[in-house]
Amino acid sequence: MTLIETVGLAALHRLDPETAHGLSLSALRCGLVPLPGVVTSPRLKTTVAGLDLANPVGLAAGFDKNAVALAALARAGFGFLEVGAATPRPQPGNPRPRLFRLSEDRAAINRFGFNNEGMEAIAARLAHRPRTLPIGLNLGANKDSADRAADFARVLTVCGPVADFVTVNVSSPNTEKLRDLQGPAALSALLAGVMEARAGLARQIPVFLKIAPDLPPDELAGIAEVALASGLSGIIATNTTLSRDGLRSGHKGEAGGLSGAPLFEKSTRVLALLSELTAGRLPLIGVGGIGSAEQAYQKIRAGASAVQLYTALVYEGISLPGRIARGLDALLSRDGFASVAEAVGTGRSDWL
Repeated sequence: MTLIETVGLAALHRLDPETAHGLSLSALRCGLVPLPGVVTSPRLKTTVAGLDLANPVGLAAGFDKNAVALAALARAGFGFLEVGAATPRPQPGNPRPRLFRLSEDRAAINRFGFNNEGMEAIAARLAHRPRTLPIGLNLGANKDSADRAADFARVLTVCGPVADFVTVNVSSPNTEKLRDLQGPAALSALLAGVMEARAGLARQIPVFLKIAPDLPPDELAGIAEVALASGLSGIIATNTTLSRDGLRSGHKGEAGGLSGAPLFEKSTRVLALLSELTAGRLPLIGVGGIGSAEQAYQKIRAGASAVQLYTALVYEGISLPGRIARGLDALLSRDGFASVAEAVGTGRSDWL
């Protein structure tokens, strides 16, 4: 981290977290933040669900909910980006405060509730997205929707033509009963509608499913079975957790989803189990607690074909994805892997 980045982060941490987040997006849009551009090498290049990535380090959904900083984020060292979640209609989300830093735990708790400007506004920005890397959209449902399953298909129909991939998000803990859609019957019906909507697109873009880290093994097995039968392109493991085990921060009792360092082991175990259940038949994207190249490497060796991060940016700055990609290149070289793909799943047994 540079001195400028260190000073900038210290200043942002003196502000309310949601205000600081908004300012960080504004700084990116205004070109006030030095960015490394594409970080890649023959070893880092990989393909996931047909998406060609310069490196396997992606931005998780939630950082740029409304797709307002795509041009800058495309130069921040990521191999791919995911924005959103987008819902059919704009919605304000839950009342503030709804984002909390847990600095002692290198973590955050949020209860945003899918606040966003709606699919039409987000689609308009995605239409002008940079073409230098894949940019996908997280699909959400309106809180007051009479048919949340249908909402996912509606957003895909509108935004699919201007996105490189989409993610079905039924794992946010901040929309009441949304996680109920992870049950096999409900999930099968929801995905059938989503895949029907995708069939109507001119481009058959990849469709991922994002799952919660709080699922027991038998429910994970059910999700894996549904995912394989539905024609999904892959699974993103995992979203935020409701667990508060081992936290030290004064904000640990806040309601919402916990992300950041405390999630790493829990999410990686889910990832490894899912890798075993799917036996390499579906690519997995590992998310949860990644803050270093070593942790990204552990996710890959646990079964992830690519990884995503978000909360660690709060503590490490926007230079982090480039640093992780370069460090990952060195780790792959150290262990004799000629590519990311060669390393996928080679350490899975360590997490089972």
